[in-house]
Amino acid sequence: MIKKQGLTYKSAGVDIDAANNFVERIKPLIRMTSRSEVVGGIGGFGGAFALDIARYRNPLLIGATDGVGTKLKIAQLLSIHNTVGIDLVAMSVNDVIVQGAEPLFFLDYLAVGKLVTERETHLVAGVVEGCRQANCALLGGETAEMPGLYGEDEYDLAGFCVGAVEREKLIDGSTIEPGDVLIGLASSGLHSNGFSLARRVFLPNDTSKLAEYHSELACTLGEALLEPTRIYVRSLLQVLERVPIKGLVHITGGGFFDNIPRIVKEPLGVVIERNTWEIPPLFKLLQRQGGISDVEMFRTFNMGIGMIAVLAAADANKALSAFIENGEKASIIGTVVPKNTKNTANVRFSS
Repeated sequence: MIKKQGLTYKSAGVDIDAANNFVERIKPLIRMTSRSEVVGGIGGFGGAFALDIARYRNPLLIGATDGVGTKLKIAQLLSIHNTVGIDLVAMSVNDVIVQGAEPLFFLDYLAVGKLVTERETHLVAGVVEGCRQANCALLGGETAEMPGLYGEDEYDLAGFCVGAVEREKLIDGSTIEPGDVLIGLASSGLHSNGFSLARRVFLPNDTSKLAEYHSELACTLGEALLEPTRIYVRSLLQVLERVPIKGLVHITGGGFFDNIPRIVKEPLGVVIERNTWEIPPLFKLLQRQGGISDVEMFRTFNMGIGMIAVLAAADANKALSAFIENGEKASIIGTVVPKNTKNTANVRFSS
């Protein structure tokens, strides 16, 4: 005999019916990101994507995964949830495009303490917007209600992207040589890195500071911190059709010092000209209030440069024009140099 009363999954904090209703609610949003290669729809055990093999002779699949980090704490404090999904997509698609690959599809993972349909719909709407900006399909995802692990007002986001590139067009930095130039593409703000330090500086004991208006930022502190990560996919795909780019660097965690050597490798280094771009006010405010050193700032934050392209000096002007035509704020910010016994740093700065 089946017992008709007693504990239920819902009484333990997990509402399966609410989760099913949430999936139905977000299906129209997800369909907005569909590509012709998507097979079927949302709701199965996995998403299906038919790689158009007619487009490629010898394709490589490129995968990347990431989260949003403690920027989510700012979104939760302000109850603004429609932008961090853009950040989630950006962190992976920007890692895929730096290898020359077109992002094809994205999957997300949302973990919550308690499912709040309105909030979660805003979160997914942000993911959808990020996928639209990157022209990749939101192929599926998972929403996990985990009471006891997260508070009722807490959530976490993670995701991954898969892209494709012809093997011969893979960008790996192998042809970079001394004399090549670095073109920096402007960031939209802190993007999704360094927020543990930023929160330590701005919000040590008083979260009300998020609502303070700063004339130098032309907005509140909270609005500046939540500015979504810029997605460079569309502009880079356009420029790659016109200019041979030897290397691309996504300036994420580790800033300039840790990310540039991932593509400009030994025995080469770079010299960055600090006066070639204007460091945005948010970074200046952060450094001033925190008393943070230049080295720490450039190792933790993007300092106004979210992406760097490395290419031959002869192609620099053509590339600059192409980036600007495609909506990027771009400038030549440095040069590739040989390392020697007197120059032991991979990344040096010249004022």
